[in-house]
Amino acid sequence: MAEKKRVSVEAKTPKSKPGKGGRPSGSAPSGQTWEASPEAKSTALKLRIVAGVLWVVAIALEVFTIVWALVPDKEFDTARIWTVIGLIIGIGVITLIGSFLWKKANKLDPASEKDTFRFFVQNQLGVIMTVLAFLPLIVLILMDKNLDGKQKGILGGIAAVVAIAVGIASADFDPPSVEKYTGDQNIITLLHNGDPDATVYWTKSGSVYHVCDTVPAVNKESSDNTIYDGTIDAAQEAGKERLTKQWKSEARTCGFTEEDIIRVEQGLAANPSTLVDPEEAAQQTGEGEQSTPARESEPAPVG
Repeated sequence: MAEKKRVSVEAKTPKSKPGKGGRPSGSAPSGQTWEASPEAKSTALKLRIVAGVLWVVAIALEVFTIVWALVPDKEFDTARIWTVIGLIIGIGVITLIGSFLWKKANKLDPASEKDTFRFFVQNQLGVIMTVLAFLPLIVLILMDKNLDGKQKGILGGIAAVVAIAVGIASADFDPPSVEKYTGDQNIITLLHNGDPDATVYWTKSGSVYHVCDTVPAVNKESSDNTIYDGTIDAAQEAGKERLTKQWKSEARTCGFTEEDIIRVEQGLAANPSTLVDPEEAAQQTGEGEQSTPARESEPAPVG
């Protein structure tokens, strides 16, 4: 395999001011949590607007199908049945695209688990919209007097199958949260002895960021054969919303010791939902004395 190219990436809008959960670069005031960067929030807002428009279109198609095909006292010929089937599929596709965009936005700017209602609604809104886009339609199909039993079975069955498929695909079974992202930030900060802006690594085709550039995950052959590096802000702006769940095994591969991993776990236990204080994290390893892996040199930025 050809040698991997290297590209260093800077966050477009790194967090620089403390806010309701934000932090200035290089510090983490007590009690604060991870917060999405302005760039991530802006992108998430655009995605949510597009998703909302698509959901409105899907519901409008549902209303059109009900008003045009089901409410009028007309017989259902083959052409009308196929038209309704096409509309049902169209509603499903549009609803699903909206759900995918909404879930992508949630990864960029997640809700907090502390607000249970908002957390549930924000992460499962695609399922809720699927119910709104299909349940009235299915009920009216089954109640339509112009449809015989066979026609009701065909249209109702197709609508139910599409609704279930779209609902399952729209559901988020492992939703992102502020607390999860706070934990990821803390792991990197603690591994690098108090540096919240330590370098992380990712690839274009991957969905997560990694501890160092020697792990197998970033050295697999990829479409652009490139390893990207930057801060967590830069990784998340590139669509790599979280740290790999295999961070412990990666830390060992990167040269960190078992003592380092234990220190990180202790820090996570002491800060279950807030950002660690970089100064305190540094003091845990001898007033900031680095316990970094053997590989210390960084490649020159490319491009």
